[in-house]
Amino acid sequence: MTSFIIKAHENRPLPAEWKTDPGCAFCKIIRGEAPAYKVYETDRIIAILDIMPLRPGHTLVIPKAHISRVSELPDELSAECGKAVSRVARAISAVLENTALNVVCNQEYAQAVPHVHYHIIPAPEPGSSQSHVRSDHVTRPLTEKEMHKLEFESRNDLDDDKAKQLVQSVKSRI
Repeated sequence: MTSFIIKAHENRPLPAEWKTDPGCAFCKIIRGEAPAYKVYETDRIIAILDIMPLRPGHTLVIPKAHISRVSELPDELSAECGKAVSRVARAISAVLENTALNVVCNQEYAQAVPHVHYHIIPAPEPGSSQSHVRSDHVTRPLTEKEMHKLEFESRNDLDDDKAKQLVQSVKSRI
């Protein structure tokens, strides 16, 4: 009986949720092979501070299963991502005393890492230097490379000391 069951599983395709990409930056973090500032973690989800945040508190919520497109997430995992996004967003809002957030999940377009992830990006405080809107005049559609360049020009590297303090504050609110 056992050999029959084993034989039935030979050469079968693995479910998408079992797949990983050894070169994926997020998979390396999930496996513990790369550092990250974790603010939240379950057996299927991890939330980390973005290493090049648009603003303080910029956090990524990532399913641990390597899935490239949000449209391919199984319903159950999608629901878990949504629950984690809500929990982390509430904590970030409380810590930063700012309820204005953007929650974004890119699929292929503007997706720098081909692994589903949700950005929770605190909005700039009114009147802060970060609330200034760039006023470049665009006369033609930007290429994908130009869009990525503009986005990354507005980012800064994550400060280690500030990240550690923020992680502790956010974790205490979840």
